[in-house]
Amino acid sequence: MKLIKAIIRPNKVDDLKEAFAKIQIAGMTVTEVRGHGRQKGHTAVYRGREYEVTLLPKMQVETVVPDELVEPALQAIRDAARTGEIGDGRVFICPVEQSYNIRTGERDIA
Repeated sequence: MKLIKAIIRPNKVDDLKEAFAKIQIAGMTVTEVRGHGRQKGHTAVYRGREYEVTLLPKMQVETVVPDELVEPALQAIRDAARTGEIGDGRVFICPVEQSYNIRTGERDIA
């Protein structure tokens, strides 16, 4: 099993949810986050004053998938979240040793 974390633009979450549904990935956790990568923010004007916005709003989408779904999930993220511009995001893939269902106590072993 692998944990896939994708940091994407907020307006791409629904597209990703639909892409995951097409490949039978049912579960995901979405968290509002702020950060910057290469673009390092931008200058904005509020009430006539300029200021630097260094931490941009993003969404972190996390899902755990079996090893055989890692590549389809990665492709779904690329297809759904890519605009071709700076700030599209980043994907991280980490191994998962075990998972437990809290309600049933069922354990999944990688």
